[in-house]
Amino acid sequence: MNQSSARGGQPVLPALLGLGQRGLGQRAGRPHQTDDYRDRRRRTLPAGVLRLPTIGIDIGGTKVVAGVVSGEGTIVEQLRADTPDKSKSPKVVEDVIVELVLELADRHDVHAVGIGAAGWVDSDRSRVLFAPHLNWRDEPLREALSDRLKFPVVVENDANAAAWAEWRFGAGRDEDLLVMITLGTGIGGALVRQGRVDRGRFGLAGEFGHMQVVPGGHRCPCGNRGCWEQYSSGNALVREARELAAAESPVAQPLLARVGGDVTAITGPLVTESARAGDPMAVELLHDIGSWLGVGLANLAAALDPGRFVIGGGVSAAGDLLLGPAQDAFRRTLTGRGFRPEAQIVPAALGNEAGLIGAADLARAVARRFRTVKRSRAER
Repeated sequence: MNQSSARGGQPVLPALLGLGQRGLGQRAGRPHQTDDYRDRRRRTLPAGVLRLPTIGIDIGGTKVVAGVVSGEGTIVEQLRADTPDKSKSPKVVEDVIVELVLELADRHDVHAVGIGAAGWVDSDRSRVLFAPHLNWRDEPLREALSDRLKFPVVVENDANAAAWAEWRFGAGRDEDLLVMITLGTGIGGALVRQGRVDRGRFGLAGEFGHMQVVPGGHRCPCGNRGCWEQYSSGNALVREARELAAAESPVAQPLLARVGGDVTAITGPLVTESARAGDPMAVELLHDIGSWLGVGLANLAAALDPGRFVIGGGVSAAGDLLLGPAQDAFRRTLTGRGFRPEAQIVPAALGNEAGLIGAADLARAVARRFRTVKRSRAER
């Protein structure tokens, strides 16, 4: 393998180390990279850096998934474990992570661990400042795990990790300015700009789901009203379906029949399944969610002007039932429509494993340094 990325010739190590254009002697704000610039970036890569196996961790509200990931983005082995007590205690989650990592390390020659956490991660990628589903507040996760594992650890926001994986190995390859949107319970987001994750000044960029799109609209758990994720997310889809069912609307009868009249049994996957089966109400609900998605993407295009949007998360499983209306709404509401290039809107390629793969890949830079340290100690 040469010293560039295994896919698409993309430079990797400077991005992993957080080196942007300034760190490589390039003028800040340059919109495009020349071939000479790309070649100079390639020559900075140490040989073999892409081949080191690392472990990626995906922390959810009720489970932890760990996997050994090769330098080509392939999951070699994967384990998962439930986290008791709904992960209210950081120590509970740390114990589970340590157990999974050590089990994998017994069978694989791994060199670092990358953690993908749903929440705000500080700019040093060491502390989880706020994780609503885990009840973590200013948790020093990197230090706690490094002390116990004796491996280098990188902590990253899960959406950032997923976006990085899609840029390296999936639907975002070769794109200089990539925006990823993850549609799940809410809306997550991330930005990869010219080969590096753009985390913002304080490490908190990408909270696109909390852009206000309807002043005075639905109350959001964040405390504000009218946030984008209140209109285009799994929660929004379920809320609208249950409201129609609870009102005993005639259009909701097929969906109610599927759940035996139990409104609380209506879920997002069930609505998607019903839409695929031809239920007009379910199709209409996904159309509404997709239209709001397109409006939000148009707003992001006005602000960021990306070349590609990658749409992931559980709700994206609806496919064209969601992305078709999103594309239509995007084109209707895009500022300067008809007189500007349009960003591509594409589905994510890596599915639920994107966060795990991206976290492992982002840890590869510290894995290289770790391996060098181990060699020098062995030689002394």
